[in-house]
Amino acid sequence: MHDESPSPGAPGDRLRQFAEEARAERPDLALLCLLVGAVADPSVREEDLDAAQIELDRLAGLLPFGLVGPRAWAAALAELLGTRCDFRGSHGDYQRLESSLLHEVLRRRRGLPILLSVVWIEVARRAGAPVYGVALPGHFVVGFGDPHEQVLADPFAGGRRLTGPDAELLVAGATGAPLDPSMLTPADPLHVVVRILNNIRAWAATRPERSDVALWALDLSLLLPSHPARLRYERAQLLVQRGEFSAGAAEMDAYAEVVGAVDQTAADAIKGRARAARAMLN
Repeated sequence: MHDESPSPGAPGDRLRQFAEEARAERPDLALLCLLVGAVADPSVREEDLDAAQIELDRLAGLLPFGLVGPRAWAAALAELLGTRCDFRGSHGDYQRLESSLLHEVLRRRRGLPILLSVVWIEVARRAGAPVYGVALPGHFVVGFGDPHEQVLADPFAGGRRLTGPDAELLVAGATGAPLDPSMLTPADPLHVVVRILNNIRAWAATRPERSDVALWALDLSLLLPSHPARLRYERAQLLVQRGEFSAGAAEMDAYAEVVGAVDQTAADAIKGRARAARAMLN
């Protein structure tokens, strides 16, 4: 007789780990990001996750002692991660799924702005820095210090210091609107993870052959404590597109029950799409 229980790296186990960590009192940003990578690549083992955490610890240990003030911290991180270790990004990184997976970013030292920012945040946090993510529209950056003495750095550009006008230009380029002070507030870990998963879904949306990526990104999004109800309908549509008509129709019906409480007309339309999906089985 042999044990058929799931291995530590089984997809279902990773999903459970992710859900538990997302609901923890103080979610571990690094672990959540590493679990995203483990769901993306089932060959990632528990020891690989441990190795990534150890690498973040190692990098933190390379920072100088006695740093005081946000400017000193920003400069030290830029020198270590941006110059010595060459963590940065390029336009081509937006075309690679690996650029959204923390274990790959640590290996390649390349990634999207938000994943490079996660590296900065986790390394600096371990060293005791007053660090946090800043979710500027279209370009995630890192902040140090209290709002009245805030220093911004762009890990995608190797840690370039951002002045007020620099931040305004980034926001204007992404939205066409002026910078609002609320955009400079610290982003909590779950907000960061939501944005990473949204990036992954956007990547998959332009590659219909990678609907598998869109599906697991949606599954993870639905495990977060707070998520838009429409994601359930989006998942149902994706299942139908993948040819999983019965499962997709069942999810549409379940979503229609939720919608029916506020908009019966919309619920009836969704049920009609569910019937159409089941008809594809004939």
